[in-house]
Amino acid sequence: MASNHSQKVEAIADHADADNDSSHVNAKSIVLSNEAKVEQANAHSLINPKKEITFTVGTNDIAEAAHQIADQKAAAAKAAEEQAAAEKAAAEQAAAEKAAAEKAQQEVQQAAQNAAAASAASAASASSSAATTASTETTTNKGTFKLSFYDPSVLGSGLGYGGVAANLSVFPKGTRLKITLSDGTVWYRTVNDTGSFAAGNPNQLDVAMPNSQIPSAGVLTATVEVVG
Repeated sequence: MASNHSQKVEAIADHADADNDSSHVNAKSIVLSNEAKVEQANAHSLINPKKEITFTVGTNDIAEAAHQIADQKAAAAKAAEEQAAAEKAAAEQAAAEKAAAEKAQQEVQQAAQNAAAASAASAASASSSAATTASTETTTNKGTFKLSFYDPSVLGSGLGYGGVAANLSVFPKGTRLKITLSDGTVWYRTVNDTGSFAAGNPNQLDVAMPNSQIPSAGVLTATVEVVG
């Protein structure tokens, strides 16, 4: 830059009046002075370059601390939210298990109640059936008879213990009898035999019974009815 400037000044000086030496000398002096100033300025610029102000992002301690606190709060909030969700899920599961247990217990109790009700209904039905049978049973009262007892097995008979021996003219074989003792005991027997006693004792029945069960009195009286 100094060389171009001096060339311009010298050119101006060369065109000056040749007789005016003082003007020429002055022009050159100005040129030299200017060149010296320029060189001095350049040297100063090299020794003391301009300092640029720079900014480093993220080096603000306060801002960094604020960011860290915000991150910690966010992490704590997330952890609290996850904990609350886990507790809620656990509570819901516990409630579901409790409800299932209560339902199972109720079903067991209901089943027991149903079984009891069915048993009671069956018993009531059986009782009703028996009562109906008793109410529809027709009997003919034949009066009071004397009762004696015998064990068919001892006599070598295979007729069993469900029958009685009777006067066949009074009660033919196969007649079903209802025998009611004085204490209210009721026996049902079927006439299946007769005996020598029957000819002279038409009002007596010989009841088949094991010896171990024959009443100690030996002879009883009872009301006898024909069933059917």
